Amino acid sequence: MEAYFDNSATTRCYDEVREIMDLTMLRDYGNPSSMHRKGVESEKYIREAARTLAGILKADAREIYFTSGGTESDNWALFGTAMARGRKGKHIIISSIEHPAVTAPAAALEEMGYEVTRLSVEKDGRISLNELEEAIREDTILVSLMAVNNEIGTVEPVREAGELIKKKNPSCYFHVDAIQAFGKLPVYPGRMNIDLMSASSHKIHGPKGVGFLYIGNKVKIRPLIFGGGQQNDMRSGTDNVPGIAGMAKAAEIVCGNMAENAEKMYTLKEHLADGLLKLGDVCIHGMSLREGAPHILNASFIGIRSEVLLHALEDKGIYVSAGSACSTHKRTGSPTLTAIGCSKKEMESAVRFSFSEENTIGQVDYTLEVLNEIVPMLRRYTRR
Repeated sequence: MEAYFDNSATTRCYDEVREIMDLTMLRDYGNPSSMHRKGVESEKYIREAARTLAGILKADAREIYFTSGGTESDNWALFGTAMARGRKGKHIIISSIEHPAVTAPAAALEEMGYEVTRLSVEKDGRISLNELEEAIREDTILVSLMAVNNEIGTVEPVREAGELIKKKNPSCYFHVDAIQAFGKLPVYPGRMNIDLMSASSHKIHGPKGVGFLYIGNKVKIRPLIFGGGQQNDMRSGTDNVPGIAGMAKAAEIVCGNMAENAEKMYTLKEHLADGLLKLGDVCIHGMSLREGAPHILNASFIGIRSEVLLHALEDKGIYVSAGSACSTHKRTGSPTLTAIGCSKKEMESAVRFSFSEENTIGQVDYTLEVLNEIVPMLRRYTRR
């Protein structure tokens, strides 16, 4: 049996996604900027994708801008805002557990003379709204927070944060990294005081290399990529029609079944957590199971290094992650686990299981059987 539990890193494309991408590559393959019929047919996919995504977000199609993925979207939100609003202020707020796609641009902006405040988090990974309120100043131009943490699945109080930001400083922009939230939990920018929102296709059963940035109609932001003037001069470059069409199809499917999918993933998560705790010397990080995101469960198997357990599971056809896929190549400890106060032993032994609606109880049972077999053996080996 194979059990793929690394869906926060990437997901399998839906068959319907592959089918529509095939059409855009083999039949409707024109350049959407071309004025002839082939170009017009290709451009229709882009317009329809923008309408689909806008409908899901209850937004305007003109507020959807296609990018190469979540990293570009996050970078654009931070650098674009800084370039557009640098004269108004140079203060930016992020949390201490943001994705590298936010923390790295924030660090780069610091080198350019901007001031970055990093909010602490509670043991469960949530920010303090009181700390956020105290951090907001007259010269704060941007607050950037993730909706769902990619390592431990904490759901941040995005709606409350949006209300607070606009009350304390109405001109401050609010960017939400919704890369682990979009398709899993409802996110409505207009109703949640969100000015900018990032999303990624391959987290929702769409293709890799494509995403979008929601930019509210009243938001002033500078482009990062210049050239042919595509997307209203905001993001130049030939549009990735297959990726955009595939992402929209994936979003249509996954968001159309969001509540049902979430309940299934919560069931899988609870079943796995119950079995893990019975192993002994296992601790689960983040919020309580039903408070956190439905698809992420992070657990430390004390006494076993993450990489050792990951490869032992891989040998049995079970695929998990030893942290975020975007940071596993780094030698430093997880900023998220550090921020929530994990011990060195907990950080060295942390493994992330992440689900999709395609996973089954049978796969979870198989995983627990394997863990019951290999965990005692690995612990005996480690203690020699």
